[in-house]
Amino acid sequence: MIELLFVACLAQSPDQCRERSLLFTDVTPMQCLMGAQPELAKWVNTHPNERIKSWRCQTVNTAEVDI
Repeated sequence: MIELLFVACLAQSPDQCRERSLLFTDVTPMQCLMGAQPELAKWVNTHPNERIKSWRCQTVNTAEVDI
């Protein structure tokens, strides 16, 4: 599983940011890198008051569990 991890900030308050992610099950890390910008553009279209500050693709470690 590959995660597109990104930081989104409010357009009117660029200092208010949150980490967000999109999970993909059928892509390689390279496919994530190549397809990230179109996916982020779709996300921004549905969240018009937010802007993407940074992003990266990473392999999800399924052994890690959120508490």
